[in-house]
Amino acid sequence: MLLGAKVVPRDKKQQGGGEEAEMGGDGMRASEVVSKEMEGVRAIVLKPSESLDESRFTKIAGADFNDAGLGLDGLLGSLASTGFQASNLGDAIDVVNQMLDWSLSHEKPSEDCDEAELDPKYRESVRCKIFLGFTSNLVSSGIRDVIRFLAQHHMVDVIVTTAGGIEEDLIKCLAPTYRGEFSLPGALLRSKGLNRIGNLLVPNDNYCKFENWIMPLFDQMLQEQSAENVWTPSKVIARLGKEINDESSYLYWAYKIEEATLPQLRKEPDHLILSSTLLKESVSVWCLKNSSCFFLENNIPVYCPALTDGSLGDMLFCHAVRNPGLIIDIVQDIRLINGEAIHASPRKTGAIILGGGLPKHHICNANMFRNGADYAVYINTAQEFDGSDSGAHPDEAVSWGKIKGSAKPVKVHCDATIAFPLLVAATFARRSRSANSTN
Repeated sequence: MLLGAKVVPRDKKQQGGGEEAEMGGDGMRASEVVSKEMEGVRAIVLKPSESLDESRFTKIAGADFNDAGLGLDGLLGSLASTGFQASNLGDAIDVVNQMLDWSLSHEKPSEDCDEAELDPKYRESVRCKIFLGFTSNLVSSGIRDVIRFLAQHHMVDVIVTTAGGIEEDLIKCLAPTYRGEFSLPGALLRSKGLNRIGNLLVPNDNYCKFENWIMPLFDQMLQEQSAENVWTPSKVIARLGKEINDESSYLYWAYKIEEATLPQLRKEPDHLILSSTLLKESVSVWCLKNSSCFFLENNIPVYCPALTDGSLGDMLFCHAVRNPGLIIDIVQDIRLINGEAIHASPRKTGAIILGGGLPKHHICNANMFRNGADYAVYINTAQEFDGSDSGAHPDEAVSWGKIKGSAKPVKVHCDATIAFPLLVAATFARRSRSANSTN
């Protein structure tokens, strides 16, 4: 025991300060202090909510598989209220349907429009001009068949893709692509002459067949080249679509010109209009001098400013070494695609872009020349934190004037092989089925 320390009996320690222990420093009892603290915690944790306007905020609910009549349409209709990227996909479906619904008849006639533009039938026939862009890997995948459907029925007006998006379509007409695995070792595949695209396999023999098919065409194109006939990437692509002559090819359908007699059209009017007025203005139809034969054309321009960046470039290189002289002018094509946007008026324009890179920027940049697209849907998995154009959100394009500030663009963060077939099923294909049943 320390010297001078005062000894206090145990019972005195226990008894002393009993009254004071129950009181706080400000005279409040301990229980009251705790109660006041809890009131503060409760106010923080259980902060009262403002009521949400249900006309603006959708209640979250998913697909009800207890509903025997749910079907594909019901499943697709549930996406917008599911949340996360399903809701973004639902919004994208809504934007594409807005593209397809729009006609000039929805707009008030301008004061300076001519008399022809006041015709109600004309105004109803003027529809949104749709630009479709996609990267080459999607043509390597089964999305090629979805793109072919859109081109076959003239559901889009302008296509932009990469060199691979051209060559892979043509190569698949010559030999198939197969499913493999993402994990297959590169060195092993190389030893077997197999090229991997994700979990797809393309035998090297496919490119040998492609070379055998395309080289004679390059020879012909060189012979046809003149001061009057200057080849551009889009002209080359159209020629390849014509020459492949295969209905599985989207390039074939983009080029497609078909002859029909007037009696055929009267007997089978769907032959004339089914592929176009499902959604859009009529297919170009013009009468020959005898007025008894018509040509029906899809004539969808396909632009690829980087035509040499792929196997096509390899073939052009080899051809230039063996038989030099073929010239492909990219300047004419930049005038043409920018003109697609500039001269679209009085039509609105819409952009559907799968993936990023060149197709995404090329479409957006063309629409900058008309102060932006009116509608836009992006589907890709790229992120914006690295500053890449591929990952850039639509609002960045708004800052450049590539999408109108009044637009409500949507980006779906998803693999396009999952999202795009669902989007097409809920938009273009649904209207196609509806038109077929009506006819």
